[in-house]
Amino acid sequence: MNPRISLLTLGVADLERSRRFYAEGLGLPLHPQSDDTVAFFDLKGTRLALWPRAELANDAGIAPEGSGFNGLSLAHNVATREEVDSVLAKAVRAGATVVRPAQDVFWGGYTAYFTDPDGFLWEIAWNPGMPELAD
Repeated sequence: MNPRISLLTLGVADLERSRRFYAEGLGLPLHPQSDDTVAFFDLKGTRLALWPRAELANDAGIAPEGSGFNGLSLAHNVATREEVDSVLAKAVRAGATVVRPAQDVFWGGYTAYFTDPDGFLWEIAWNPGMPELAD
């Protein structure tokens, strides 16, 4: 019996640009089943998929237009507070827009927020209370 993999799919405007952003900007490992129509990234039991936004909307039977905050953020957890700054800098070089610079937060961690080239909101976090998140 094969273990099940959760899949989180983002509808993106430019698949190749987004593939480069996630591979080079965040350093996520590209899965070998990726091709010129879809990109998969392994996230330890979950897989991130990038699929052209219009095709994803069509598959779901909804209009592809949409903007603004949709009540969702994704998080990339790292092992040290220094890595938050390093990952944020790499993401910006790859096309991210900083929403909130890295800073200490009330719960004892250190986080930053950015949007990817398609406007998806990401948090980069170091959480000293959950070291297993950085593994």
